[in-house]
Amino acid sequence: MEKQKQAYCYALAAILLWSTVASAFKITLRYLTFLQMLFWSSLVASIILGLTVVSQNKLSHIKTTSAMDWVRSALLGLLNPFLYYLILFKSYALLPAQEAQALNYTWPIMLILLSILILRQRIGFLSIFAILISFCGVLVISTQGDVLNLNFANPFGAALALSSSLLWAFFWTMNIKDRRDEAIKLFLSFSFGFLYTLTLTLCFSELSFPPIAGLIGAAYVGMFEMGITFLLWLKALSLSRTTAHVGNMVYLSPFLSLIIINFTIREAILPSTVAGLFMIVCGVIMQKYSKPSI
Repeated sequence: MEKQKQAYCYALAAILLWSTVASAFKITLRYLTFLQMLFWSSLVASIILGLTVVSQNKLSHIKTTSAMDWVRSALLGLLNPFLYYLILFKSYALLPAQEAQALNYTWPIMLILLSILILRQRIGFLSIFAILISFCGVLVISTQGDVLNLNFANPFGAALALSSSLLWAFFWTMNIKDRRDEAIKLFLSFSFGFLYTLTLTLCFSELSFPPIAGLIGAAYVGMFEMGITFLLWLKALSLSRTTAHVGNMVYLSPFLSLIIINFTIREAILPSTVAGLFMIVCGVIMQKYSKPSI
């Protein structure tokens, strides 16, 4: 099989797995608190990423990690998985899965806003218009269509979901500047993230063996949201002729997720969710193909 076809296969596998995680979050939260789910899922992800590093014979890279890189990994681990998933899981505990996953999908727009604030990048009129369209979609979703009265169904949950997308964008902004091997970066950041989660769990929750259904759900999240799926996506990008060849496929994920949410956890998908998500995705696509101002 030629490389580009392999890239499509890896990308499709990643997208299909990512599309299932919103449902997995809600099902697992029936048995675990959001903090317990973070503890067990980050533990599983750390183990998987550690095994990946060993299987790729990259342990020597860790031994030669500089003090500055250890500090960088500690900071990245604080952002992701610790703060990002802590806030994201809490938003799923408060919101319907369809709303939380759609609002979290605003991270590409948050990335643009961060590039303006942090990197001082200039953007054109089309980019501004794209951002406004996406945030109109946010309003439609978070008000469940009652935009004129601004009647937010759960403002705190919506704020958490949007905050998680901002944290994810900030994590990627920092991650881009880190030129280390991806598997090493992920393993070290998740190891630090797990230590933060362990500390928080010992302070504010109880460290006990969860119900088997909750453990299976957390393991699924650790494997297919945090661990294996990201490695599949990186493999797809490395095999593809250009990132655009597989990058555009990611827009399928939030819509596939709505279908899976409807079938697995029996949430009735609101027309406002579909309309708002469509606006968010349109804004993201417009922003991607807009030209920066000179």
